[in-house]
Amino acid sequence: QVQLVESGGASVQAGGSLNLSCAASGRTLSSYTMGWFRQAPGKERDFVAGITWSGGRTDYADSVKGRFTISRDKDKKTVYLQMNSLKPEDTAVYYCAARGSSAVVSAWYRYSSWGQGTQVTVSS
Repeated sequence: QVQLVESGGASVQAGGSLNLSCAASGRTLSSYTMGWFRQAPGKERDFVAGITWSGGRTDYADSVKGRFTISRDKDKKTVYLQMNSLKPEDTAVYYCAARGSSAVVSAWYRYSSWGQGTQVTVSS
C-alpha cells in the first residue's frame, strides 16, 4: 500500500494560482500511476490529471487542459498539481490517488490508495 498526504489547498480569487502537493510513502513507486481527482459537494469524484511515475506520461481532463500541470519529483516522492487561471467551478476537495499500474486512467475506482483531501475554494 501507498500512503498519501495532500497539502496546499486554500481559498483564492478567480484567476489566481495554487500548487497542490502529494507526498507518498510506503513502497517503491516505479510501477505506479498517480492521479489527482476532485469532488464538489453533491457531485461525483472527477478525474483531474494523472502521471505515470516512471515515464512521466500525463493526461488531463478537458476542463483543466492548458491551466493545470501535473508533475512529480522522484527524489522527494511527491506529486504536484500546479493550478493556474483558477475558476469558481474549480472549487472542490482535491484528492491524490495511486494505482499499481503504469497507465493513466480516469476512473476513480481503478485507484487503490487515496489521501485525505485538501480543500480548494475559488471565489469570483
